[in-house]
Amino acid sequence: MKGQELTGLTLAEASRLIRRREISPTELTEACLARIRTLEPQVNAFITVMAEEAMATARLLGEEAARGELRGPLHGIPVGVKDLFFTAGFPTTAGSPLLAHHISQEDATVVARLRQAGAVVVGKLNLHEFALGATSKNPHFGPVRNPWDLSRVAGGSSGGSGAAVAVGECLAALGTDTGGSIRIPSSLCGITGLKPTYGRVSLHGVVPLSWSLDHVGPMCRTAEDCALVLEVIAGPDERDASCAPFPVPRYSHQLEEGVRGLRIGLPQEHFWEGVDGEVANLVRQAVDVLAELGAQVREVSLPYMDMIPHAVVSIMLPEAVAYHLPRLRQHPEAYGEDVRLRLEMGALIPAVQYVQAQRVRKAVVAAWREVFREVDLLATPTTPIVAPRIEEGDLEATLTLIRNTNPFNLTGQPAISVPCGFTNSGLPVGLQLVGRWWEEGTVLRAAHAYQQATSWHRRLPPSSSMPPPRG
Repeated sequence: MKGQELTGLTLAEASRLIRRREISPTELTEACLARIRTLEPQVNAFITVMAEEAMATARLLGEEAARGELRGPLHGIPVGVKDLFFTAGFPTTAGSPLLAHHISQEDATVVARLRQAGAVVVGKLNLHEFALGATSKNPHFGPVRNPWDLSRVAGGSSGGSGAAVAVGECLAALGTDTGGSIRIPSSLCGITGLKPTYGRVSLHGVVPLSWSLDHVGPMCRTAEDCALVLEVIAGPDERDASCAPFPVPRYSHQLEEGVRGLRIGLPQEHFWEGVDGEVANLVRQAVDVLAELGAQVREVSLPYMDMIPHAVVSIMLPEAVAYHLPRLRQHPEAYGEDVRLRLEMGALIPAVQYVQAQRVRKAVVAAWREVFREVDLLATPTTPIVAPRIEEGDLEATLTLIRNTNPFNLTGQPAISVPCGFTNSGLPVGLQLVGRWWEEGTVLRAAHAYQQATSWHRRLPPSSSMPPPRG
């Protein structure tokens, strides 16, 4: 197979070819690294490319594969990790010059688990500075550009992860999600991204944004790929007190159960307000597909929706300031203007407001557990709009992009974004499916059923003939 054919494979497809010895980990890794060399000047998805180490790892894994010693479905699969994850021997910048020379002596738990499973880490991915934004317009490392239109943002904060997977620079990536930062770039870049239940995946070795809202999850082409990655990275971790001691299901074994009989709720409040007309139509068509597959669709009401945005801000920003305050006091000039402004806002939020927001959170979770007695999933647009242009204001874009995603960071529920169509201008749209706590399997099986019935996730950006960036 040619290089571009290899990088257009899903993780599951590549894994099957490696298992049958039709391709090698070395060939696949070489193809992804060639893709990075070709496309990076335009896309700007990577901060650090680990080419030499990646090829050495791929050769070792190739020798194991030749002996029939496969570690699992991720054996020989090139992956990228957002530059918030500690990676032994390499910088973890968090998208900031303040950490440009920070080299960890150990891998983050999830990176170590990827390596143990045979994944090849090809590099560290660009992001919104310190993950505190939804556009990935990084003033220090440059903006991540959307591969469907280089004049537009890739979304954030895991923008590099979204763009890199979309163009085949890696077959899977890790992102973090505090207000939507896995699902937003997945929606805007036309890939599949899963935020698991809070506590399902370890945060050890991940630069924090907001400890009680942060989630780690996979970003891939398909729900099947996300299931395979989640099986590897999820599970208890004694080094992370927030990580739950629950066993990890075999998510990939649940995928073929379909959606027949599943009850899908369409929220009446909030999630459809201010949504672009094309986005709304495509998402409703996607829900119709699920209904045709046997799901039962009904409207539902979600209590406390009007209180959630304020509660998220009142928790996220003070927790962010708690991490950043020493550096912010010593080097305020080293922060990008948008991030510095948000941190300064957080410093003004009183402790009483933070505590009240945590009480609101408990009330929301209790009330929504009752809603989820009546439905198995919620369906909404992932983002109300398609990717904004890079020159548009960051604050307004961020507030719009996180509108439909951040409620589920407050509740900690599993949520996935899957491609569900393209606008007339050729930009991807995402469908968000949200499940009960700890029921990632239901979310993934519904997403997989939708992808088995549609082909939006198979579309690739016109990256082979990318023009120079505009604007």
